[in-house]
Amino acid sequence: MMASKQPSVMAVAAIGSIPLIMTLGNSMLIPVLPKMQSELHLTSFQASLTISVFSIVAAVFIPVLGYLSDRFSRKAVILPALFLYGAGGILAGIAAALFSHAFAWIMAGRTLQGIGAAGTAPIAMALTGDLFKGDKESQVLGLVEASNGFGKVLSPILGALIALLVWYGTFFAFPVVVAVSIFLTWVFIKSPCQNA
Repeated sequence: MMASKQPSVMAVAAIGSIPLIMTLGNSMLIPVLPKMQSELHLTSFQASLTISVFSIVAAVFIPVLGYLSDRFSRKAVILPALFLYGAGGILAGIAAALFSHAFAWIMAGRTLQGIGAAGTAPIAMALTGDLFKGDKESQVLGLVEASNGFGKVLSPILGALIALLVWYGTFFAFPVVVAVSIFLTWVFIKSPCQNA
């Protein structure tokens, strides 16, 4: 169903911010992996797991959160998913900052982030279909893809720059970006409810 009012430019910005979150999940960490491996005395396999677990968990939960977004509303899934994603970053960051054996906590945080990521880009695309029709829908879907592409280019650079200060700072960057997306989504997205 289409919303009764044409969504605002800020609603389009909110939708565009959501898929960016999923892209940041792995790309920001890639430049940090060697330093993390060294600081936490991890094997190459363990370091790579911080990337893999995020993607695997996201893949498992995408259909689950997709079903829930059909059953309830897109916004009712996106907002908790974004919150979970940010919370996972905070957990991983605090563990890395405070504990010498932080790997298990980082993996827990990355698992939470993977669940949260499952409720971002795919649901944003469905939300676009709910709010826009015809040419406007195509334009906004193009924006969603552009946001994805922008994230892929920006995130490794951002991750490397943050790591110059402290390697685990990248984990704390996630909730900062998520907070912006949560605000935009909460305030500017008026999502219609979907029935089963």
